[in-house]
Amino acid sequence: MTAVPVQRGLEDVVALESKICFIDGKQGRLIYEGYDIRELAERSTFEEVAYLLWYGRLPTEAQLEELTERLRQLRAVPEGVIETLHDLPTGTTPMDALRTAVSALASFEPEEGRPGATSIGGAQRLVAVLPAIISEFDRRRRGRSALPERPDLSHAANVLYLLTGREGSEMDVRAMDVALILHADHELNASTFAARVTASTLSDLYSAITSAIGALKGPLHGGANERVMELLRAIQTVDRVEPVVQEKLARHERIMGFGHRVYKVEDPRATILRTWSRRIGEEKGDLRWYDLLQKLCEVVHREKGLYPNVDLFSGSVYSLLGIPDDLFTPLFAVSRVSGWTAHVLEEYADLRLIRPTARYTGPTDLPYVPLDRRA
Repeated sequence: MTAVPVQRGLEDVVALESKICFIDGKQGRLIYEGYDIRELAERSTFEEVAYLLWYGRLPTEAQLEELTERLRQLRAVPEGVIETLHDLPTGTTPMDALRTAVSALASFEPEEGRPGATSIGGAQRLVAVLPAIISEFDRRRRGRSALPERPDLSHAANVLYLLTGREGSEMDVRAMDVALILHADHELNASTFAARVTASTLSDLYSAITSAIGALKGPLHGGANERVMELLRAIQTVDRVEPVVQEKLARHERIMGFGHRVYKVEDPRATILRTWSRRIGEEKGDLRWYDLLQKLCEVVHREKGLYPNVDLFSGSVYSLLGIPDDLFTPLFAVSRVSGWTAHVLEEYADLRLIRPTARYTGPTDLPYVPLDRRA
């Protein structure tokens, strides 16, 4: 029998069918439920995109108003989850805290009006409450009191307020809205696949999202934009980009923010965030990150033929908005939870246990040696 070839990392393996997200890696296109990401980023809000991912269509004005109000009602962190966050040891990372809080959240849902462990109500609660969970943890570790709720703010404005402690300008809020839209989904990336595998066992929504957060925590999936900012701070000036890149390449070190498993051209999300990095920099009179990134793109493409991915410019946008570096990956989760939950709900609707096979490479005929005769 001819052996089936092993696709390491499941590269190019079609594991399931989905209508949520399509990536055209050759043309550099990203599609949510039939809509190009460029148009959504230009014309929509995050709430509209979340509705689109969950329901498969853009909302009417009334539907959007209803969802927006529902998300506002679900923003508060249950007291039991706050106590759990307060009990975490000093030194707990934001992603560890988020993973723990989401797992605990399932146990602290109020019985009356409980959204349900496998329903869209649970998806809405997760999208609504994650920013407040991150804010609660971050402010406590900095010795600051929790911020008062702001039901008057949109989702993007509320995220910015909770993570920075201030209201942003109109441009700041729009930049956050665009960033949330761009990170909302990306087909079967590692965290989304982890969520779907968990959901395929008919486990609950909170368990699936906890699995996704655990996968996102890994530095090969989340956190690349944080590494980009570390590199930019080390480089400092445009004239140092070339020698620093050459040194890293000579040591065979990876330069974060470049290349992608799927895209063969520039990631369309990077193209959009490049513009926002410049716009926010101009508004704040600080183009140092943008200038460094532009030079970095030039040198890396010339030397390695690599194009930027979404992580290259996102960190500069977040930094200019005043968000601490170690909240970049939790912020990724704040956005991606909309896509995670959409995929989990899709998995529930067409359930089949995800159970791939592995090619065994070990021995098969070893004689059993009694314990007293083993060397």
